[in-house]
Amino acid sequence: MKSYHLDTFTGPSGLVIREHEIPTPGPKQVLIRVRANAISYREGMILTGTYPLPVKQGIVPLCEGAGEVAAVGEEVCRVRPGERVAANVFPRWIDGPLRWELTDQLGSSVDGLLTEYAVLDEDALVHIPKHLSYTEAAALPLAALTAWNALMGAHAPRPGETVLVLGSGSVSLFALQFAKLAGARVIATTSSQERAERLRELGADATIDYSRIPEWPDTVRALTDGRGADHVVEVAGDLRRSLRAVALEGQLSYIGFWLAGADARPVDCATLFFSGCRLRCVAIGSRSQFAAMNLAVEEHLLRPVLDRVFAFEEAREACDYFLSGRRFGRVVVSHE
Repeated sequence: MKSYHLDTFTGPSGLVIREHEIPTPGPKQVLIRVRANAISYREGMILTGTYPLPVKQGIVPLCEGAGEVAAVGEEVCRVRPGERVAANVFPRWIDGPLRWELTDQLGSSVDGLLTEYAVLDEDALVHIPKHLSYTEAAALPLAALTAWNALMGAHAPRPGETVLVLGSGSVSLFALQFAKLAGARVIATTSSQERAERLRELGADATIDYSRIPEWPDTVRALTDGRGADHVVEVAGDLRRSLRAVALEGQLSYIGFWLAGADARPVDCATLFFSGCRLRCVAIGSRSQFAAMNLAVEEHLLRPVLDRVFAFEEAREACDYFLSGRRFGRVVVSHE
């Protein structure tokens, strides 16, 4: 079998292929024949050495993947050979709140899934939706689950409420799709007419070009009769504007500060207080949330937005393309 390893944090050039014997699963372990992976913003940070958490040198990268059960060890009862599965990014986070002792992550502190075969504990696995291909299912474990947790993990949107999504990154696209499943109205920010049209095709009820309207929170207020958005999925990292756009008693799901980089500014305590919102920090999701999300995806026949699919041998090129920023939707590596 072949695996990619990240030997240096110099971008895609740091990826090297090594050959290994196909491993044998031990008790309560499962051997997965990986069929596809997806690349996320997190992986871009890991490749370039800018991820805020420790990453082991030589790690097998990529936390998102889907495949089939090739073999099972003794005492395995949750999956059987031939079944189609994906792994939770936090393989030991089964349910409930995230605790520090459960923060092992695929592709950073433990080996990920950019490999032909992987051994995982059975507790890390979920069955993937029946209508999805492996390339589609590989798009779910991080980006989709983060969006699901952001919207459904505490106070789920109700029909008629307004959800604000920022930009057209993978988490925002999934949040748009999940919000529409819940019957919510969606406002999406973007920076181009072309992307605005694609967001409307996915169901966005209104779009705001933040490159032309830097004070877009005022437009959100205008579009909601002064109320503001009931739910804000904040992925850009600058809380100041989102706090101005959220409704009183609304929910602001804060997913990451790193996109803002040097443009991020401290949030004034008065701004935070007078927003009157519930501020919730989101770190992907648990296995039980993953399973619940997959049920909804399957029930509604939802499909992820894919941008481009590369072959396993083209993984470096796939990472280069992802880092170029030209994508709209998921960039996937297929092993088929």
